[in-house]
Amino acid sequence: MGKKQNALIYEGALESQFRCNGSDGYLAWLDNALQIAETANYDGFEGDYDFKIFDNPHDMYNAIKDKNNITNKSRILAGYCWDWPKEGRTTSLIKDIQIPEYNFGISWNLGNSDTYAIDPDSINEAGCIHTTQGLEFEYVGVIIGDDLRYEDGKLVVDITKRAKTDQSIKGIKKLLKENPTEAHRIANEIVKNTYRTLMTRGQKGCYIYCTNKGLSNYFKLIYNHQLSYTYEQSTLSKSDQLVADIPISDIDITEINPHKI
Repeated sequence: MGKKQNALIYEGALESQFRCNGSDGYLAWLDNALQIAETANYDGFEGDYDFKIFDNPHDMYNAIKDKNNITNKSRILAGYCWDWPKEGRTTSLIKDIQIPEYNFGISWNLGNSDTYAIDPDSINEAGCIHTTQGLEFEYVGVIIGDDLRYEDGKLVVDITKRAKTDQSIKGIKKLLKENPTEAHRIANEIVKNTYRTLMTRGQKGCYIYCTNKGLSNYFKLIYNHQLSYTYEQSTLSKSDQLVADIPISDIDITEINPHKI
């Protein structure tokens, strides 16, 4: 089109954007914490951004509800680790997301509503990656599920913990047979980018609860400048290999679409 109109086209990279209260430090820290990219903010960040780690999902939920009572601009989000069955998609009384050890439950956002971002009743629901991309709230409470954990000094991506109803992982089974290296790379990218997206939806703050206690402790240490993580390709390669030991038969998926996120 540019040649046809005899126009000059300049391409550039968007180096920064006003997100998360303008805290580039938080964004850089998050990229490093999730081991997406090496940044200078490997052990914390400066700036006026409210980040908290909760040990109990009820406490996080109550904190977000308190914020929501002020402006109706706070929401609960979750990694896609719980199935989203067709039954019950019209009532928040069905608690799709369950954390039994805390007797905690919340429904996915309802299928009969297009107003999740503004409906006051949406505080009783949790948004997922596919319903909150492109949206921003003042505060978000993010439930990080079992598809991401921290053990033996590294992040572990476990794509088998994603819900079967998650369309973004369709085809991993087939791809594992045909190209295991590419399957591991895609799985790693999907999970980490999911949480990066969810954890950058809050303009003023992000609260998190991790189902994996090791991951929760990891975030506490790295946030409080108590753990200096050095991004190394060898470490990333180890996390990429985590799906390799999982029997292909355990993953019941047939088709892939890595561009859903």
